[in-house]
Amino acid sequence: MSENPLLERARRFVSALRHCQLLGITVHEANTQGMTLILPYGPAIVGDPLTGVIHGGALTSLMDTACGMATLCVLADFEVCPTLDLRIDYMHPAAPHQPVYGFAQCYRVTTDVIFTRGVAYQEDPQHPIAHVVGTFMRMGKRLKGTQGLGDTLKGAQA
Repeated sequence: MSENPLLERARRFVSALRHCQLLGITVHEANTQGMTLILPYGPAIVGDPLTGVIHGGALTSLMDTACGMATLCVLADFEVCPTLDLRIDYMHPAAPHQPVYGFAQCYRVTTDVIFTRGVAYQEDPQHPIAHVVGTFMRMGKRLKGTQGLGDTLKGAQA
């Protein structure tokens, strides 16, 4: 077993998400402070073929996933936590031909909702491409064995 069980759990979780498979999103770091994912650059995510700038939808997917996965960093057991609200403020376009990192952390956990915030960046998190805030509904452990994602992610609970 790894020295960081949270990192291993996060890697199993992200590998089960189809959009992460298609976009090539992987886990870079996971700890009690938050989750960092990587979106590799590639022609499939280019929004402007003339400049090579990444499409905003790919960045939105990265940040929604990072915020949603940050819930793993604060919950003792896996819970289904769908997105309630996500706001992204884009600061500037991502530089072409470079991966984008998405960092997110949970800053408040209630019985029903988890509040997250984060940044998308390339070389320096102090110079973000975008800021994000999101809220996620706690559906509880009762759904983890239901058909769908819960069944797929049984191994993510370990």
